[in-house]
Amino acid sequence: MPAGVGKDSVANVDLQLPERARDLNRVVAAPPPVVLQARPGLYSRFGKRPFDLVLAIVGLVLLAPLLLTIAVLVRVRLGKGGIIYRQQRVGRNGEIFDILKFRSMLPDRRVEHRPYIGPERRKTHKSANDPRHTRFGRFLRASSLDELPQLVNVVKGDMSLIGPRPELVTVAAREGFLVHPRHLERPGITGTFQVSELRASNRISAGLHLDVAYVADVRFLPDLVILIKTTFVLFGRGS
Repeated sequence: MPAGVGKDSVANVDLQLPERARDLNRVVAAPPPVVLQARPGLYSRFGKRPFDLVLAIVGLVLLAPLLLTIAVLVRVRLGKGGIIYRQQRVGRNGEIFDILKFRSMLPDRRVEHRPYIGPERRKTHKSANDPRHTRFGRFLRASSLDELPQLVNVVKGDMSLIGPRPELVTVAAREGFLVHPRHLERPGITGTFQVSELRASNRISAGLHLDVAYVADVRFLPDLVILIKTTFVLFGRGS
């Protein structure tokens, strides 16, 4: 297990977070099964979900031509197989859900279901040299266009527009944070980590402290700022 990652790792680091965040850190050491209970503010309880729902529906309507075009191109350029790729991720309160993405790899990417024995997951699964990628698939991933179907996840209530990015179930279990304060809020399409300088890191643990800080203080203005910054990040680096 990588240094600094584990069930107790966040609790053992002085994150210099608000009092609520320090309280949330204690949840890390709680043995599963645990239903994590947040103490959200007014925006988190009454404003965040309507905000997500309205923007996600508007986004799906406005982006419908682009979504249809990408769907056709996925079928034409990547051949037979599903247009939408589903993958199990850890959601709010540790609940498992299927995240939606446009397929960006050639068929049979994971048919063999071999156990994970390689190096750090983010280096392996996001390698630009993966031979199963095509130029079109790399473009989808680099531009984050493959993430657009997650607007449907937002409408369904599996995800939020802003929040900690949902991790693979197998990775979260292996690294010891299936039970973690980051799961007190719905996972997001984008979040604090994605607009921070740490986003270039390949380490899973790099943004855990940012996730804890976010769920400890969910407010409208920071969410709006993250959305705006995400736009600049996407257009600024093409991913």
